[in-house]
Amino acid sequence: MQYRAVLFDFDFTLGDASEAIIAGFRHGFAALGYPVPDDNAVRRTIGTPLEDAFAQLTGCPDRAQGVRFHELFTEVAVPMQIQCTKLFPGAVELLTALKEAGVPAAIVSTKRAQTLRSVLEPRGVLPLLASVTGGEMVKHHKPDPEGLLAAVAGLGLTPREVLYCGDTVIDAETAQRAGADFCAVLNGTTPADDFAAFPAVHISPDLPDLRAWLGL
Repeated sequence: MQYRAVLFDFDFTLGDASEAIIAGFRHGFAALGYPVPDDNAVRRTIGTPLEDAFAQLTGCPDRAQGVRFHELFTEVAVPMQIQCTKLFPGAVELLTALKEAGVPAAIVSTKRAQTLRSVLEPRGVLPLLASVTGGEMVKHHKPDPEGLLAAVAGLGLTPREVLYCGDTVIDAETAQRAGADFCAVLNGTTPADDFAAFPAVHISPDLPDLRAWLGL
């Protein structure tokens, strides 16, 4: 193990909350009078701040509309995520192996930290993590490296000592801008070829592969 900590994105990296996220989009769009978006179009926005995803799918640049969408989305999606989120195969085993090896694991996500903790605690994952950094804890969302840098500093480490793992090019750019190594995890909608523009140290088809590559 060459890293002193391994940090992760959450959605489509460690877990799948897409059922709840799609339901939240449907509710928010319908309430605001927009056509309900295609499920796959919504999946492709996962990992993007909700206001930005709303603007992408509607073409509406009105930030106030995006904020209202976020509020409506939360009404439906957050309770569902707590109930319906599925951890990907190998997630618990990977985090447990890191814990047993004395290598801290942490999450840096655009999802709210409170929501993440509510999802992770009943699934027994929260004790395996050194920290959880959510979107409400930063002024600038990924690919700005603010959250990743704060999490790394909170561990008493430097970016060169850690690995950041994620499923999107947003995550890859975040790691690059932070000065951390990046591993792509292909649990989401982003194909391996899309990471070619970034210096990924590894591309994992799944979490068991990532665990094996880390030597755990």
